[in-house]
Amino acid sequence: MAEEAPRRRSRGGGGAARRAERTSIKIETAKYIQRNIPNFEVLTQEALEIIEANADIILEEVGVNFVDNPAALQRWRDAGADVQGERVRIPRGLARKLCATAPSEFTQHARNQEKSVVIGGKNMVLAPVYGPPFVRDAKGGRRYATMEDFNKFVKLAYMSKWLHHSGGTVCEPTDIPVNKRHLDMLLAHMTLSDKPFMGSVTEPSRAQDSVDMCEILFGKEFVQNNTVMTSLTNINSPMTFDDVMMGSLEVYAANNQACIISPFIVGGAMAPVSVAGTLTQVLAEVMAGVAYSQLVRPGAPAIFGAFVSSIDMNSGAPTFGTPEASLITYGAGQLARRLNLPFRSAGSFCGSKLPDAQAAYETANSLNMGLLSGVNFMLHACGWLEGGLVADFEKFVMDADQLGTLHGLAKGVPVSEDDQAMDAIREVGPGGHYLGCAHTQANFKTAFWKSELLDYKPFETWEEEGARDTYALATNRVDYLLSNYQAPELDPEIRAALEAFVAEKKSASPDTFM
Repeated sequence: MAEEAPRRRSRGGGGAARRAERTSIKIETAKYIQRNIPNFEVLTQEALEIIEANADIILEEVGVNFVDNPAALQRWRDAGADVQGERVRIPRGLARKLCATAPSEFTQHARNQEKSVVIGGKNMVLAPVYGPPFVRDAKGGRRYATMEDFNKFVKLAYMSKWLHHSGGTVCEPTDIPVNKRHLDMLLAHMTLSDKPFMGSVTEPSRAQDSVDMCEILFGKEFVQNNTVMTSLTNINSPMTFDDVMMGSLEVYAANNQACIISPFIVGGAMAPVSVAGTLTQVLAEVMAGVAYSQLVRPGAPAIFGAFVSSIDMNSGAPTFGTPEASLITYGAGQLARRLNLPFRSAGSFCGSKLPDAQAAYETANSLNMGLLSGVNFMLHACGWLEGGLVADFEKFVMDADQLGTLHGLAKGVPVSEDDQAMDAIREVGPGGHYLGCAHTQANFKTAFWKSELLDYKPFETWEEEGARDTYALATNRVDYLLSNYQAPELDPEIRAALEAFVAEKKSASPDTFM
């Protein structure tokens, strides 16, 4: 029998296959975070009771304004509040009693049910930046946002593993009329992604359009019995509830859709300079807003929101990643849990003009603050720049990559038999190494979080590949993700119905840009 010739190792063998697997596009969405670590709490029991008592005093003695909204004033009168003009004074205990009917957690359904999220409890849902009128990227610089930019951000959010939510106004498309752009934005979220999304709040009729489009996407009965949208209801701090925001809240609450009741706080401008004073005002405002949502529909989902920054006393500009903002956020998380409400705060906040070292420091502080404070819904989790004026493409993918660290930290320290690694310690013994031991071989693929963006290569390799900094790597990452984007499947009849709804609504009124 002739001797068998030695086999050559194919270049397309195991190593090549593994490299191909590592570099191939996978559209994967991690499950929303479920914390296995304790919340960081800064307020003592005495401090909590003082702040809660003072918030009750504010509601009863100072009151809050519901402006240009006679229906809201009548609801408050019927509930037993003292209404004088547009000032509503809420008897002690009434707001807290009304807040008690809001659920402590709820499911927001996605059209892909595998991507539905549970908001509340020990969960944290991450959503992208919201609201900037400008965008920035390496190629075009800083400019007004367009609908094309908006679509790109929705695609990036869909492609980002660690983002659980598509968000809402990820940038403000200024090339579309103000009275019609919400239709294009909703259509983008519904067709370019299958993650959960947010509704429009810029006018009550636009909130109703959001509900109507969801009834096309999900079915009318499903929408009325389930939550499919989360919306952002900002309070005009200090203690003013305008008719636009409250009108949108009324639409959403009446249709069982979730509202984030969120004071907009810049310490020293819209709230006191002290942490305790700001927390008192935040609690009073949130309780009044959530209570009102329950007057519209008891049991409507509501989220305790707190957007917090301090102010630079020299320039008047908001500042981010500061210790004061962290203390307020930690304290607000405690107050939200005592109200038994889901908590929204934190994000990739920074005041920098570029995705530079300042942006990284401030963003890291803000993201970790959000995880440790017990945030359940984190809006602005990636892409925020220049105090929220800019949605930046490179920073979007930088932040989206770093959100993976929050998932890793939230796991805590498991102590299963495998995690104890006693077999590995016995196998290696003194003076050995763990690279080849059975435990390492069995776990190395999942043992450590791995960045899909940052460069850990040796200096020589890094230099040969162009000595690219993180900004250059992020530019490449944006291009890579967008060039490999594939839209999720959607029933053609539903798509056609959505497009027809948008076309009909657009044709029914002239364009306005104010």
